[in-house]
Amino acid sequence: MRRLTVLIVVLSACSLPRGAEIPGGKTFTNSLGMKMVRIERGHFLMGSEDGEWDERPVHEVTISKPFYLGVTEVTNAQYEQFDPEHRKSRGKLGYSREDDEAVVFVSWEDAVAFCKWLSQKESRPYRLPTEAEWEYACRAGTTTRFHTGLALPDGYAKHFIEGRRQLPSPDLRVARTAPNTWGVYDLHGNVEEWCMDWYGPYPSAEQTDPVGCKQGDFRVVRGGSHSTEVRFLRSANRMGALADDRHWLIGLRVVVGEAPKSPPLPVSEPRLWARNVQQEPCDWSEGPDLAKPYFAGPLRYVKIPHASNGPMFSAHNHDPGLAWCPNGDLLAIWYSCKTEKGRELCILASRFRWGAKEWEPASPFWDAPDRNDHAPALWHDGQGTLYYFNGLSVGPAYRENLALIMRISRDNGASWSKARLINPERGLGSQPVTTVFRAQNGSVVLPVDAPWRMEGGATALWVSPDNGRTWSVSEGTIRGIHGGVTQLKDGRLFALGRYKSPIVNDPLRGEFMPKSLSSDMGKTWKYSDSEFPPISGGQRLVLMRLREGPIVLVSFTDFRPAALKQKRPKGLLIRDASGKQRRVYGMYAALSFDEGRSWPLRKLITAGGPPRKLNGGAHTDLFTMDSTHAEPAGYLAATQTPDGVIHLISSALHYSFNLAWLRTPMPAPDR
Repeated sequence: MRRLTVLIVVLSACSLPRGAEIPGGKTFTNSLGMKMVRIERGHFLMGSEDGEWDERPVHEVTISKPFYLGVTEVTNAQYEQFDPEHRKSRGKLGYSREDDEAVVFVSWEDAVAFCKWLSQKESRPYRLPTEAEWEYACRAGTTTRFHTGLALPDGYAKHFIEGRRQLPSPDLRVARTAPNTWGVYDLHGNVEEWCMDWYGPYPSAEQTDPVGCKQGDFRVVRGGSHSTEVRFLRSANRMGALADDRHWLIGLRVVVGEAPKSPPLPVSEPRLWARNVQQEPCDWSEGPDLAKPYFAGPLRYVKIPHASNGPMFSAHNHDPGLAWCPNGDLLAIWYSCKTEKGRELCILASRFRWGAKEWEPASPFWDAPDRNDHAPALWHDGQGTLYYFNGLSVGPAYRENLALIMRISRDNGASWSKARLINPERGLGSQPVTTVFRAQNGSVVLPVDAPWRMEGGATALWVSPDNGRTWSVSEGTIRGIHGGVTQLKDGRLFALGRYKSPIVNDPLRGEFMPKSLSSDMGKTWKYSDSEFPPISGGQRLVLMRLREGPIVLVSFTDFRPAALKQKRPKGLLIRDASGKQRRVYGMYAALSFDEGRSWPLRKLITAGGPPRKLNGGAHTDLFTMDSTHAEPAGYLAATQTPDGVIHLISSALHYSFNLAWLRTPMPAPDR
């Protein structure tokens, strides 16, 4: 009913009322009890040289016309005169219960509809502020980090605990701290505030009445909020959110004044991965001979300039997704950050073009500004559609506050649909795992990390029967996080998982990787031990059915080296070409020809040869590769192209091989 009400308001208020008037005087109070203050025209320097990367370049902006700005954020009592149904959201998750607290759980679309409703009600041009108007009013003539100076006095920064919601909830009553010199309250903290603009890069030239970019993925929000680090409350700090996202950090403040008529900034040049993408179908017969063993790599696919600090980060790159494109290209995505819990965490991409010898340099793929975009997954359905899934936090961290988004591409990944929220309510079960597949009944199955609070962690399944239009989450869960899942020929789901704890002697995990089987598409599961060694932090397995029929597992022989401390690695026994058993260490593949009942073939994934040092990135770093040692850790993602080549990426490296290579025994060790 609420959605219908909002839609009716938007359709009936698609233009401002005739005779819309802007009042005179320094202040006025409207019919909802909102006090509005006149902001005079003027000039200011927008942005900050010592702030985040997206606050540069600092540029001069002219606000050519005065406007009226709400002295406070819109409150529950004021907003609910427009949308009485919103009262049901009061106190949700413990936030904003009282009449005079700032309204939250309001999307950009809701905010725009509210402004149009109020315009009709009062015959005045209400709207959201532009990003430039917001910063101009916030600064109120100052050039410091805050309108209060270099620091915020006590009382502004409310309720901050990194990555967590703290109860009891913060007091979001408006006007409880001092206003700036222009008489406006709560511009630093309390709640984030929607702006009119699409988020995009700043120009270097002077601007007059800027209105942001022509289009984009996110609408700008400003001011920071409760439960947020102080540095994100600065006058120049920029954030963004999906227009239909509703959560406990974002509210709104309104403007009275005609919208600027300035042209928006043009769309930026496509990123490298999106440029000159060939649309002709690939001739897969030009690939390697399926009957002959084939191995190539490892190649580095994470290519970021040294000391990069935004929008790409050289500090930490991890958690990849990988898909093949109908034109023969490979597309890899992964997250990039300074810290895994940070608000700066973003998604990058690189393309390996058909016939190329190396991966292209990385470039940004998707980034909700100042939101942790955790755990990307990429999948090609084999019928020309690429699917992209990602967790979306309200701020920092990733375990408890993720929404789940989906985008699709039908042009080999050159362009993508707008993000759609699969799980907008946020909570557990929204951190994607890369082993997406189509079930025998036609459903798309997306594994996600489920309750981290469960012993050892778990993996759940989002299932869509209609190619992503609707989704439901499984009742039961796979044992272990980051679960690899495939379907057996008899219809059962077969999964292997990783327990959360990295402690070697953890009794919950025991000596073997946990195995899960479901006969009812994930409603219930039966658990047992597999025959494979368990893995730990910094490691993620791949489990997939090959085009030729066998099931392949790629995993690691031992816990991540950092977890081993002083303990000796156990390795894994394999039989080499000489017929002798020997112990190997690191990343290996195992093949099953009988639906997971036995795994007779096991092989280390290595180029062999004399020892050489490689950098696996992320949690792997430097390691030695030879005929006995392979990459010891990494988050894995894999895809098999129609020419039969299995492409496997770890946190930084790309390996290619085929079934014939997997079936060929490892050579005896080099002497």
